Amino acid sequence: MDIRKFFKKESGQRSTERQRGETSAGEGEAEGVAEGEKGQQASSSQREQGETEELQQIDREAEEDQVITERGEQTGQERENDEAAAATHSTTGFDLGDKDTGPRQVKLKSYPHDTFGTQKRAFNHSWFEKHNWLEYSVNQNAAFCFPCRVFGKNIKHDSLVSNGCKNWKKALVIFGKHEMAQTHKDSVVTWKSYQGTSKQGNVAQMIATANVSEIVERREYLRRIVAVTSMLGRQGLPFRGHDEGEDSPNRGNFLACMELLKEFDAFLQKHNPPSNAQYISPTSQNDMIDCCAQEVTSVIVSEMTKSKVYSIMVDEARDKKAEQLAVCVRYVSEGAVKERFLALAEIKSFDAQSIANEIQQQIQNYGLAELKCVAQTYDGAAVMSGSTGGVQAHFRRLHPEAIYVHCYAHQLNLVLCNTCKAVPEAVELFSLLECVYSFFSTSLVNHHKFMETQAKLGLTKTELVQLSNTRWACQLRSISAVLETLPAILECLSAIGSPIAVGLRAKLYKFSAVYALLMFQSILSVTEGLHKFLQKETLDLAEAFICKQAVCDTLKGKHSDAFATELYEKTKALCNTHSIPEPGAKTRHKQRKMEDFVLEATVGSRTELNNSDTLKRELLFPCVDRMVGELDQRFCSVDAGLLKGVQACSPKSENFLSEPHLNELAKHYRLDLKKEEVLVARNFLTRKTEAGCPPKNMLSVYNLLDSDMFPSLKATIQVALTVPVSSCSCERSFSALRQLHSWLRQTMGQKRLHSLAVMSIEKDTLQHLSHNRVIDRFATLKNRRHSLMLPPTK
Repeated sequence: MDIRKFFKKESGQRSTERQRGETSAGEGEAEGVAEGEKGQQASSSQREQGETEELQQIDREAEEDQVITERGEQTGQERENDEAAAATHSTTGFDLGDKDTGPRQVKLKSYPHDTFGTQKRAFNHSWFEKHNWLEYSVNQNAAFCFPCRVFGKNIKHDSLVSNGCKNWKKALVIFGKHEMAQTHKDSVVTWKSYQGTSKQGNVAQMIATANVSEIVERREYLRRIVAVTSMLGRQGLPFRGHDEGEDSPNRGNFLACMELLKEFDAFLQKHNPPSNAQYISPTSQNDMIDCCAQEVTSVIVSEMTKSKVYSIMVDEARDKKAEQLAVCVRYVSEGAVKERFLALAEIKSFDAQSIANEIQQQIQNYGLAELKCVAQTYDGAAVMSGSTGGVQAHFRRLHPEAIYVHCYAHQLNLVLCNTCKAVPEAVELFSLLECVYSFFSTSLVNHHKFMETQAKLGLTKTELVQLSNTRWACQLRSISAVLETLPAILECLSAIGSPIAVGLRAKLYKFSAVYALLMFQSILSVTEGLHKFLQKETLDLAEAFICKQAVCDTLKGKHSDAFATELYEKTKALCNTHSIPEPGAKTRHKQRKMEDFVLEATVGSRTELNNSDTLKRELLFPCVDRMVGELDQRFCSVDAGLLKGVQACSPKSENFLSEPHLNELAKHYRLDLKKEEVLVARNFLTRKTEAGCPPKNMLSVYNLLDSDMFPSLKATIQVALTVPVSSCSCERSFSALRQLHSWLRQTMGQKRLHSLAVMSIEKDTLQHLSHNRVIDRFATLKNRRHSLMLPPTK
């Protein structure tokens, strides 16, 4: 029987049944009957059109079935492939999609066939392309509507939701009717909304995402503020102007830098922060300065905590109407010796107990109380260095291991000052130098004549140097300046002709004065290098002591007739150049006025310095002897046993790695030094020396020793490295203070002054500081109107 005749016959039977009103809801729709609530039938023309469309659809399906029939049965290999694909998409029982996976659209080469009448029909995977909501269950061999099944609400009596559609003969018609239903459209909308929510998050998440982008933008803006704050702090420049209004021609360095950045920064040009979150007000500037200083200090404290031992260095200085206490620390970190500025505190009381309490308070403020303080270094003031009632005594009650080291740089300066004061001829010489400086510096007329005279004589323009008891090595620079400009000084004094000028020239125009100038230039040149050497931050006590001994030996070498003769001949040559007469021998008549009197003071009688022997005996040798004696006496504040223990850690010392001396040092600091480690270290360092890599200093020994192999020996050497030599770091902090606290910035508070001092002195640490860390501290410093902290990442 022809298949087209069969379908036409079947279509005629359906048309007859439709006229009798016996068709079911699904069959009537397939034959083009419009459903209505009252069951009214459509017009005859509409029925005919529906029948025609149905016949066309049936013809297409018949052609597909005919192709399947002609294709014949599957081969064994194809059947195995389909079974494997079905097993892949199938689960035990329920094999449809869920909210996260979406519709399960299984594509097989051949689907199971069902018999409809005399034809076999099956699911067609091309339907997935037309209906993206469609899914197929391999286990049930049925089609489902994914959005209605998963997201639909109150959907009943729909095969695509409950049991699935298995009527492959009328599947397309059923799919079309279902797609037009309102419930299906609502389910699709819900499905699409869920998909959007999965990608972008829910409303709260989208708000949070938008908030994060705003926070990122605010932090990017703050990065510019941190950069400007750091730059001004490193350079020690003022932040504010006298008038920071919009119309002010000079709004201060901070606002000027921000405006300059805005001219070239595209981000600042686009960014428009709210008026209450610009962070450029004086209060916000202070907060940002404080945060930068705290971050720098936190880096220092973190390094000290890892080191576990440290030394304290303290000095005080007058700052306008306040007394400032500079606190610095010394420790070993990452294989290097570091001296860092810690705090600048104003002290109200100047007694030893109050100063010691302030030092201890600063230690507690930064959480250093649990660390071991091995040494304390101050200048030689009685309130600081007193062994019973001084600061060092009060501090040792709290830190018993902290030995006191009198600043070597201060001691060397005291040696020179006391030497100059002990010898009368030296006192006269430096008094004369100070008078010459005052004569040419206080009067502009005299200063201009002095400069003109130098130019006329073809000399390099040189300024005279003022003497000072606190400026180290200024004596040598003053003497050198006078010797370089001596022709100009003598000629200028003669030209001026005033009584003071005549008197100064008379004192300078002497053989003994020129001899004293050359003598002190030679002696002070020996100590000049030691002045600079003692100011090095990485210098250890053993090496400083070696250099001091070298200076002493050099000075002792000048206590000789050979040097005296050489100095006399040099003076004679210089005097001949400037026509200064050599003194002749004079017979001094003894005064008879004071005969038979017992005198307890000088009567002004002094030996005439009129020949080589007299100059050597009365001027050269006394000055050399006094200086050597002062050096031996003053550089001994550290206990001799501990000093030898420190020297035993230095490869330049004669008692390097001497076990008794190392034990004495370790015992003081309660370290359990292992004898075996010392023995192995000797052999280890000997092999290093033979291999051409000898340790150069104490720090190189510390870095060569492994902490796992030599733990106790390395800890002992670390203590020796931590002991400071001088308090020059404190002196340098006062130099920065003079720049920061100028007369134009007198209204600055102590907290701001401390923060700016930290930023200026520790500029290297500040330059490598993370901007994000500063912003985080700024964000948590107090409650902000707008959030600045990024949410934690999962």
